[in-house]
Amino acid sequence: MEDSLEYYTVYVTFASEDEAKQIAKVVVTDRLAACVNIIKGMHSVYIWNSVLEESEETVGLFKTTKDKSEQLVQRVKELHSYDTPCIVIWPIVSGNLDYLDWIRNSL
Repeated sequence: MEDSLEYYTVYVTFASEDEAKQIAKVVVTDRLAACVNIIKGMHSVYIWNSVLEESEETVGLFKTTKDKSEQLVQRVKELHSYDTPCIVIWPIVSGNLDYLDWIRNSL
């Protein structure tokens, strides 16, 4: 059995669904992520430059491995429209082993 802590979900927010799709296609083609789930219609409330802001955003959930995660983060940062994009790595602590194998074999 493989160590599931070797697998990560990378959570990223985007200004638009189009941007999320464009970046998802690049990183999947580059084999930095096996899959990206894109969820549109998220409403965000946050403080930016000392001002309370609200915006509609799109979420991307990138499935990858520990050894590809930093390359993935760097590539997303290069392509992202935000100065400081939300990119957070969550370890996958458990999951369908067949799916986890698919992630590894896709990269």
